[in-house]
Amino acid sequence: MNILLLGSGGREHALAWKIAASPLVTKLWCAPGNAGIAREAECVALDITDHAAVIDFCRAGKVDFVVVGPDAPIAAGIVDDLNAAGFKAFGPTKAAGQLESSKSFTKALCRANNIPTATYEHFTDADKAKAWIRARGAPIVVKADGLAAGKGVVVAMTEQEALDAVDMMFGGGFGEAGAEVVVEEFMAGEEASFFALCDGEHALPLATAQDHKRAFDGDRGPNTGGMGAYSPAPVLTDAICTQVMEQMIIPTLRALAAMGSPYKGVLYAGVMVTKDGPKLVEYNARFGDPECQVLMLRMMSDIVPALIACADGQLKNFSLRWFDDVALTVIMATKGYPGDYGKGFVIEGLDEAAKVEGVEIFHAGTRADDGKILSNGGRVLNVCASGKTVTEAQQRAYAAVDRIKWPEGFCRRDIGWQAVAREKARS
Repeated sequence: MNILLLGSGGREHALAWKIAASPLVTKLWCAPGNAGIAREAECVALDITDHAAVIDFCRAGKVDFVVVGPDAPIAAGIVDDLNAAGFKAFGPTKAAGQLESSKSFTKALCRANNIPTATYEHFTDADKAKAWIRARGAPIVVKADGLAAGKGVVVAMTEQEALDAVDMMFGGGFGEAGAEVVVEEFMAGEEASFFALCDGEHALPLATAQDHKRAFDGDRGPNTGGMGAYSPAPVLTDAICTQVMEQMIIPTLRALAAMGSPYKGVLYAGVMVTKDGPKLVEYNARFGDPECQVLMLRMMSDIVPALIACADGQLKNFSLRWFDDVALTVIMATKGYPGDYGKGFVIEGLDEAAKVEGVEIFHAGTRADDGKILSNGGRVLNVCASGKTVTEAQQRAYAAVDRIKWPEGFCRRDIGWQAVAREKARS
């Protein structure tokens, strides 16, 4: 098969690495890709916001299957346009993708289908949002309604912080994404990531993971697109996973099918495990980044047939096999992220880092120039490792991090801390 992968981040490098290993693949392209993806696929300088150009490339290259990585092309309807042109694609349509592109859409769907989630209201007026906040107090959560690259959420521990977040969002802090906001109750508990492949009617649960969204150790600092992850997430027990499937995933698929917008692709549920059981934090309409990286390391099966089964509506009798080992990834980001940061810094020591046992390095924001690897984004590298335990995977990942020479970069040093604490408590 000839496959085209859309995207340029660490998620796409992990997908490219996994797809390239499939014996079904004849040719793999990635648009636009990055310096790491270039080792797995032929990177092509396509503007993936130009749907006509993507379709023209598919025609010229006789592409059999397109895998859409990021959220923005899904929200822009790339899958709709590819399907209309006769090309099979992995990912939801624009209408089904509203689960991520519109938080108010998802909240309304949850309310109508009794899906457990935080109490909320949706606002297009700053004064009304502030009045709702004042009536409830803090802690409270303020979210931009649209896509904000994983940074559109403010968990406000004080009332003033929440009011300031409303002003920031309505003031254009997240562009069009913040033109409307959702304000919701703060949910106490432990958050983890649940993934299911969906074919419009059936869902196949994947491995679980836990992301670390805050920029700095101890879960401090601003929210980011994710500073690290590990899989599996012990907090998502088998019993809780069953609840998530029965109370969230299946009712959501039924609701979207009833609307005439069947969901095909991967559905990512951010789940808060509270004292009252699991509750939905939010949905994403694509693989998480950096959760995808650890899922791909743990997936034993060939991923390509699974992705095709989603597009073809053939998941009913499908199954996947997983390695028992834990996988953990540490994000190395440019200093200043998630705020302002520079680009073009030389990164050295990657080959030495990759020699650590169990380590795989996925590139996110990198580019190659005259044989050198340069930083080209906020989140730049995903230093991943497998191990028998979270503690072992964590030690291997940080041993690799310490071999990388990049003074302008930083990372959290505590990825996996909750699972490591659990392991210590058991020993």
